[in-house]
Amino acid sequence: MNSASLCSFALISPPPCKFGPLLQTKHLPMSHTLRGSGLTLSSPISLTTKPTFPRATDSNIDAPVSLPEGASFVPMAEIIEKDWSVLDCGEPGSGGEVKRSIERIVSAGRVEESSRVLVSIGSEEFVDCLVGSAPCEALFVVHDSLLTLACVKEKHDKVKCWQGEILHVPEKWAPFDVVFLYFLPALPFKLDQVLGSLAGKCAPGGRVIISHPKGREVLEQQRQQYPELVVSDLPGKTYLQSVAAAHSFDVAEFVDEPGLYLAVLICSRA
Repeated sequence: MNSASLCSFALISPPPCKFGPLLQTKHLPMSHTLRGSGLTLSSPISLTTKPTFPRATDSNIDAPVSLPEGASFVPMAEIIEKDWSVLDCGEPGSGGEVKRSIERIVSAGRVEESSRVLVSIGSEEFVDCLVGSAPCEALFVVHDSLLTLACVKEKHDKVKCWQGEILHVPEKWAPFDVVFLYFLPALPFKLDQVLGSLAGKCAPGGRVIISHPKGREVLEQQRQQYPELVVSDLPGKTYLQSVAAAHSFDVAEFVDEPGLYLAVLICSRA
């Protein structure tokens, strides 16, 4: 999988950020205007010379327009976007309940102004709630979807976004005081791998929050509807305690209710 770090960029003619149910969209090649440290991909790509694009005018519909001085042009390969609407919890009649669950998940992180926070596979709604209710020193969002990250970046420019897998999060971002594994069943890794990776990146006393704002029963429905995304289950308490202990985490709180799954792990490493 390609991985990319989005610092501050603008998409040229961006596609919509929302997808309909069960829709998998195949996007045409896109170009990005990059500023700051720009967009970097783990797979090699080549930067071409600065291109020009036609701009329609009253006098000449083929008049060329150049990219801003200093901008780079990245010819992107075709991108297959998965249908991440599984993370959208705003269903009719459930908005208030889901909002309260999200607020409870955020509260479990005990985020402080000095905290460094990581969110993996989070929804836009969750990131919005986190930014609005829990100010912190630095917020990092990791996601498989470039479009989701672009939408987050558009609304919250100070959030650092990285397209890739949580096992390969840049070491320079660590240590983390709080890690939200908002939708663990979408990660294509075993719990042992995830916690093993986070063990060396969490600060002593750091908190790892594993959650699902609608609980295990709804997750099973999502697994049937989105089998390509929901690839694992939420861990039971006994198994979670066993794996957590193997990587120097203590299970401080465990909630497995019909409308909420919430597990709080604390890094006991000195």
